[in-house]
Amino acid sequence: MAELTDAEIDAAGERGRRERETEPRARNAYYDRESDRIVIDLVNESTFSFPPHLAQNLETATADQLAAVEIIGDGFGLHWEELDTDFTVAGLVSGIFGTQAYLARRAGQATSPAKAIASRANGAKGGRPRKAAGR
Repeated sequence: MAELTDAEIDAAGERGRRERETEPRARNAYYDRESDRIVIDLVNESTFSFPPHLAQNLETATADQLAAVEIIGDGFGLHWEELDTDFTVAGLVSGIFGTQAYLARRAGQATSPAKAIASRANGAKGGRPRKAAGR
Protein backbone atom coordinates (compact mmCIF):
# COMPACT_ATOMS: atom_id res chain seq x y z
CA MET A 1 0.00 0.00 0.00
CA ALA A 2 1.41 3.37 -1.02
CA GLU A 3 2.07 5.97 1.64
CA LEU A 4 -0.03 9.10 1.58
CA THR A 5 1.68 12.35 0.77
CA ASP A 6 1.31 15.46 2.91
CA ALA A 7 -0.71 17.05 0.08
CA GLU A 8 -3.14 14.09 0.04
CA ILE A 9 -3.53 14.24 3.81
CA ASP A 10 -4.13 18.01 3.67
CA ALA A 11 -6.71 17.56 0.85
CA ALA A 12 -8.54 14.88 2.86
CA GLY A 13 -8.60 17.17 5.90
CA GLU A 14 -10.04 19.98 3.79
CA ARG A 15 -12.75 17.67 2.37
CA GLY A 16 -13.64 16.65 5.91
CA ARG A 17 -13.89 20.27 7.06
CA ARG A 18 -16.15 21.12 4.08
CA GLU A 19 -18.41 18.13 4.78
CA ARG A 20 -18.72 19.09 8.45
CA GLU A 21 -19.87 22.55 7.37
CA THR A 22 -22.24 21.56 4.54
CA GLU A 23 -23.54 17.98 4.97
CA PRO A 24 -26.55 17.40 7.22
CA ARG A 25 -25.51 15.93 10.58
CA ALA A 26 -27.58 14.70 13.49
CA ARG A 27 -27.38 16.42 16.86
CA ASN A 28 -30.10 14.15 18.28
CA ALA A 29 -32.21 11.27 16.96
CA TYR A 30 -35.13 9.41 18.50
CA TYR A 31 -38.26 7.44 17.72
CA ASP A 32 -41.48 9.33 18.49
CA ARG A 33 -43.99 6.61 19.37
CA GLU A 34 -46.96 8.98 19.29
CA SER A 35 -46.42 10.08 15.69
CA ASP A 36 -44.68 6.82 14.60
CA ARG A 37 -41.74 8.78 13.19
CA ILE A 38 -37.98 8.73 13.41
CA VAL A 39 -37.02 12.31 14.30
CA ILE A 40 -33.59 13.75 13.56
CA ASP A 41 -32.61 17.10 15.05
CA LEU A 42 -29.83 18.48 12.84
CA VAL A 43 -26.84 20.55 13.92
CA ASN A 44 -28.15 23.46 11.82
CA GLU A 45 -31.16 23.58 14.19
CA SER A 46 -33.64 22.14 11.67
CA THR A 47 -35.53 18.88 12.15
CA PHE A 48 -36.23 16.02 9.75
CA SER A 49 -38.59 13.12 10.39
CA PHE A 50 -39.87 10.11 8.47
CA PRO A 51 -42.15 7.12 9.09
CA PRO A 52 -40.11 3.95 9.65
CA HIS A 53 -42.29 1.92 7.28
CA LEU A 54 -40.51 3.71 4.40
CA ALA A 55 -37.03 2.53 5.40
CA GLN A 56 -35.35 -0.78 4.63
CA ASN A 57 -35.09 -2.99 7.75
CA LEU A 58 -37.14 -0.54 9.82
CA GLU A 59 -40.52 -1.33 8.25
CA THR A 60 -41.17 -4.35 10.51
CA ALA A 61 -39.20 -3.24 13.59
CA THR A 62 -40.87 -2.95 16.97
CA ALA A 63 -41.20 0.37 18.77
CA ASP A 64 -38.48 -0.68 21.23
CA GLN A 65 -36.13 -1.59 18.38
CA LEU A 66 -36.78 1.76 16.66
CA ALA A 67 -36.17 3.63 19.92
CA ALA A 68 -32.66 2.14 20.12
CA VAL A 69 -31.34 4.48 17.41
CA GLU A 70 -27.75 5.66 17.83
CA ILE A 71 -25.92 8.55 16.20
CA ILE A 72 -22.62 7.49 14.62
CA GLY A 73 -19.77 9.11 12.72
CA ASP A 74 -19.91 12.56 14.31
CA GLY A 75 -23.59 12.87 13.36
CA PHE A 76 -23.26 11.74 9.73
CA GLY A 77 -25.10 8.46 10.33
CA LEU A 78 -27.75 6.61 12.32
CA HIS A 79 -27.38 3.01 13.53
CA TRP A 80 -29.74 0.40 14.94
CA GLU A 81 -27.57 -2.32 16.53
CA GLU A 82 -30.27 -4.98 17.00
CA LEU A 83 -31.52 -4.47 13.43
CA ASP A 84 -27.95 -4.33 12.00
CA THR A 85 -29.03 -1.26 10.03
CA ASP A 86 -27.28 2.00 9.20
CA PHE A 87 -28.33 5.09 7.25
CA THR A 88 -26.50 8.26 6.37
CA VAL A 89 -28.30 11.39 7.52
CA ALA A 90 -27.67 12.99 4.11
CA GLY A 91 -29.25 9.98 2.39
CA LEU A 92 -32.34 10.05 4.59
CA VAL A 93 -32.80 13.79 4.09
CA SER A 94 -32.49 13.14 0.34
CA GLY A 95 -35.19 10.46 0.48
CA ILE A 96 -32.90 7.43 0.17
CA PHE A 97 -34.53 4.89 2.47
CA GLY A 98 -32.72 1.76 1.31
CA THR A 99 -30.62 0.11 -1.36
CA GLN A 100 -31.43 0.52 -5.05
CA ALA A 101 -32.79 -3.03 -5.20
CA TYR A 102 -35.03 -2.43 -2.17
CA LEU A 103 -36.36 0.86 -3.55
CA ALA A 104 -37.00 -0.74 -6.96
CA ARG A 105 -38.95 -3.59 -5.34
CA ARG A 106 -41.04 -1.10 -3.35
CA ALA A 107 -41.77 0.92 -6.49
CA GLY A 108 -42.94 -2.24 -8.24
CA GLN A 109 -45.32 -2.96 -5.36
CA ALA A 110 -47.15 0.31 -5.81
CA THR A 111 -50.85 -0.08 -6.40
CA SER A 112 -53.24 2.18 -8.20
CA PRO A 113 -56.68 1.87 -9.75
CA ALA A 114 -55.09 1.91 -13.23
CA LYS A 115 -52.68 -0.90 -12.27
CA ALA A 116 -55.55 -3.00 -10.89
CA ILE A 117 -57.59 -2.52 -14.08
CA ALA A 118 -54.61 -3.44 -16.28
CA SER A 119 -53.92 -6.52 -14.16
CA ARG A 120 -57.54 -7.72 -14.46
CA ALA A 121 -57.48 -7.09 -18.22
CA ASN A 122 -54.25 -9.09 -18.60
CA GLY A 123 -55.72 -11.90 -16.48
CA ALA A 124 -58.80 -12.03 -18.71
CA LYS A 125 -56.51 -12.46 -21.72
CA GLY A 126 -54.59 -15.32 -20.11
CA GLY A 127 -52.00 -13.35 -18.17
CA ARG A 128 -48.97 -11.32 -19.03
CA PRO A 129 -47.97 -11.54 -22.69
CA ARG A 130 -44.82 -13.54 -23.44
CA LYS A 131 -41.76 -11.69 -24.65
CA ALA A 132 -41.12 -11.99 -28.37
CA ALA A 133 -38.13 -14.16 -29.32
CA GLY A 134 -34.87 -12.26 -29.79
CA ARG A 135 -35.67 -9.41 -27.42
